[in-house]
Amino acid sequence: MLAPGMRRTAQRTMVYNAIVRLGGHCTADEITVELQKTSARFPRSTVYRSLEALTASGSVYAAHLGDGPTHYELATGDHHHAVCQLCGGVLHIEEALVSELERHLEDRHRFKPVHTEVLVVGVCETCARTPGRKSARRHTLEHVHHTGDGSGS
Repeated sequence: MLAPGMRRTAQRTMVYNAIVRLGGHCTADEITVELQKTSARFPRSTVYRSLEALTASGSVYAAHLGDGPTHYELATGDHHHAVCQLCGGVLHIEEALVSELERHLEDRHRFKPVHTEVLVVGVCETCARTPGRKSARRHTLEHVHHTGDGSGS
């Protein structure tokens, strides 16, 4: 949902809706391509200006997922990510874990977090099982909890 008080323009609404259709974790170029499917002359510069306004208003979150371009997703609270370095898949890290880390810093180190961004880069389960696999676009990884025995069940 677009942030309250934000000036709603047709272009901003179109960019926001493109992010919804793409499912998040999309780049400005991917958003431009999506918009040009229905509006062939939708300028890339308008996409960038709209993303800047949507990000500033808090409607959209700009995620810096390691190397490469910024990825955009709907702002639904804090965002912390684990990214597969092989397929680019993204896993959202649970806020409770980040809160625990922040409490640890406050309680044990007298360090008061003001803003926390967590990015963990590694290899997802699927890529670990099937080396050489590469995805064309970042996708959200399934959020599965495994037991500590390494069996995956």
